[in-house]
Amino acid sequence: MTNTQNLIPLTCMALAGFALAPALSATAEDAEHIHMAPVTNPLFFEDPHITSEVRPIFIYHKIDDTFISGGGFARVYAAQLRYAINDRLGFIATKDGFTQLRPTSVLPHKDGWNDLSAGLKYAVIDDKENDLIVTPGFKIAIPTGNERVFQGSGKGEWDVFISAQKGYDKVHFTGNAGARIPNDFHDQTAQLHYSAQVDYATCKYFVPFVAMSAFTTLNNANQLALGHEGYDVYNFGVSNGAGKTSAVLGGGFRSRVIDRVDLGFAYERGVTHPQGLFDSRFTVDLIFRF
Repeated sequence: MTNTQNLIPLTCMALAGFALAPALSATAEDAEHIHMAPVTNPLFFEDPHITSEVRPIFIYHKIDDTFISGGGFARVYAAQLRYAINDRLGFIATKDGFTQLRPTSVLPHKDGWNDLSAGLKYAVIDDKENDLIVTPGFKIAIPTGNERVFQGSGKGEWDVFISAQKGYDKVHFTGNAGARIPNDFHDQTAQLHYSAQVDYATCKYFVPFVAMSAFTTLNNANQLALGHEGYDVYNFGVSNGAGKTSAVLGGGFRSRVIDRVDLGFAYERGVTHPQGLFDSRFTVDLIFRF
């Protein structure tokens, strides 16, 4: 195990301790009307609420040993931007950042920039009395990234989605479903994506959750002779992936550290076989609202 891998569990435990410490003295009233954004699948599991925020994200992604690279890992450093144009309409910029790709074999170690993605979302239902919000939206991904980290290919892709959340006192159910639609079906694959989360607000400092996400590939493309697509960050354009689904399960927590700052942590594991690119993943983020 590398030094980096040794540090990851220690970092996670430290973050958990940081969030749990204030929770010991928090009152039950802190948990009322708390809505926490998803942590998992950050590129596609969009929060239905309309907010203004900056969200730095770190991802440590372990590649499954059965993948063509024989395993390895990737680190992603990114930042998302959301801006509430009004109470219903929001601008979202959800993909950018820098990837360090470290496969075990076959492929070389490479670093590079990710593609850019931005769009709009609109809350068609925002029923605060019944704690229900429903928000459709869209994004366009622009192939501005570096091909050495499997970005910058194709002619861009659209993501058309709908997100919703329903609260029952301290329990919240959040869901998202959408479609990735490439502008060139020869270079990239079309995919359905869907995510779900259940959280329980014990107090504002500790909101644990369980979550799942999945991607189903709809067509074969002509870029890579692989039998499995690249999950969220990547669209490899594989030639033998149609009809296959990659699904992951995970859990974690959010903590409202102070009034305008949320900390999030999640751990996920792939549950479908073959697992393809996804063995496991740690995600840590901070949300700064303005």
